[in-house]
Amino acid sequence: QVQLVESGGGLGQAGGSLRLSCVVSGRTFSNSAMKWFRQAPGKVREFVARISWSGGSTVYADSVKGRFTISRDNAKNTVYLQMNSLKSEDTAVYYCNLDALWGQGTQVTVSS
Repeated sequence: QVQLVESGGGLGQAGGSLRLSCVVSGRTFSNSAMKWFRQAPGKVREFVARISWSGGSTVYADSVKGRFTISRDNAKNTVYLQMNSLKSEDTAVYYCNLDALWGQGTQVTVSS
């Protein structure tokens, strides 16, 4: 059974940092692109970042460009999202995504 498990969310301060992790189990991880999405209350789920299978190519939403960094460790089947310079509008549930598979999400709340 394939599982994606996010962790690292919580309460952050505006201007501060948080690091999210997503561990993938049950299938090959190293040959797949990975993505992070987020969903704020009352809003649709939106794309945050994508990383290629090798980690050599990344794409970011304009709203997080220059503040967030996606990375991966294929030996650990883990993808990360380093979030710096947090803003209140970053408050959302963050989900990692692999093809049609989703994790359960991790809540990030940014206080100003």
